Amino acid sequence: MPLLQVLRPTLPILIGASIMLTLSMGLRQSLGIFMQPLTHDVGISVSHFTLALAVQNLAWGFLQPFAGAMTVRYGFRPIMVVGALAYIAGLVLMTTAHGLVSIMIGAGVLIGTSLACTANAIAMSVAARAVPEMVRSTVLGMVSAAGSLGALLSAPIGQILNEGFGWRVGLAGFVILSVFMIPAALYAGRVDRIPLPKPSGDDIGNATAATAAKTAFGNASFVVMTCAYMVCGMQLVFLTTHLPSYLAICGLDPMLSAQTLGMIGGFNVLGSLFFGWAGQRWNKLALLGGIYILRSLALGWYFMLPATPGSTLLFGAIMGFLWMGVGPLVAGAVAEMFGLRWQAMIQGLAFMSHQIGSFLGAYGGGLIYDSLGSYTMAWRIGVALGLAGGIIQVAFALIWPAQPPLLKTA
Repeated sequence: MPLLQVLRPTLPILIGASIMLTLSMGLRQSLGIFMQPLTHDVGISVSHFTLALAVQNLAWGFLQPFAGAMTVRYGFRPIMVVGALAYIAGLVLMTTAHGLVSIMIGAGVLIGTSLACTANAIAMSVAARAVPEMVRSTVLGMVSAAGSLGALLSAPIGQILNEGFGWRVGLAGFVILSVFMIPAALYAGRVDRIPLPKPSGDDIGNATAATAAKTAFGNASFVVMTCAYMVCGMQLVFLTTHLPSYLAICGLDPMLSAQTLGMIGGFNVLGSLFFGWAGQRWNKLALLGGIYILRSLALGWYFMLPATPGSTLLFGAIMGFLWMGVGPLVAGAVAEMFGLRWQAMIQGLAFMSHQIGSFLGAYGGGLIYDSLGSYTMAWRIGVALGLAGGIIQVAFALIWPAQPPLLKTA
């Protein structure tokens, strides 16, 4: 049966989830564009700004399991709409900020809370529930690919407004874009009408949240995936937060940072589609480890050489291809291991590790730069940990390709 025919009944849901994901991720990934002018104008240090983004990542990570658990009780729609409103409020607070507190609450707490309700774990869970298992990984890759387009839109718009009218106008443009998350959440929320497969007596679908979490952490494959996921967050958030500042230090055109983020977004599409397709055919956990290894090699290559416009754009293309392809692989692996009912919560538990890494990538990178005046030590740490995490993930996946769940999946 053609893929489009299979997906036609749920296209509004998938389109809504894709738009919500592309805006929530694209705007968040582009906030680094405003770091230099914002910190200078408001009178805060780079490490203060990165601390706000680190708080954002921690709030996102630690609230993600709770947001996922609440979708089981209240449904996806109300959680996603609340998340969209929190995103708008956070950007408004940033736009009108005159000190650290507003930046911390807006960029940190509010946007972090919103991401827990609108970003990868929720959007992927919506998409996974909406489609049959035979096309699930491919569709997850398609939604992740659509979610990658946000940086293509938001980064250039933010940079143009920032250069032409100042950072406050640039952030005001982001506020306008974020409003479209509300109708996207409403359409994606139609997934609540799709019933889950009826669980049998010992399925994880019948389990409580506590039992589902215990089942997840009793699965060695899940534990290894979760630990390696921390390195993913460290590398990616280090780049989105500090690459614009690094390029400015190198004396390159400020627009290059927006172009590179746009390049990442464009190649995200190809990578997400490829890894969604690949995850339907090969070991998802081994593919994850391969992504981490290749990313680390690309990071080492780029930062060891003098930065040029050509090498920076090529680096953006490579990293983009390896960026959000992680999303469909993690979501697909969780759905295979534990079923759909608690997918958002269990994926959120894994994501907590990712966000601890994000905290270290954002704030740790800022601390190292403020202390040493250079990003050299930061990227070396990221490369070393990335290689270690990727090798361990691949080795475990090949030695122990699958561990049966403690409870049957729904």
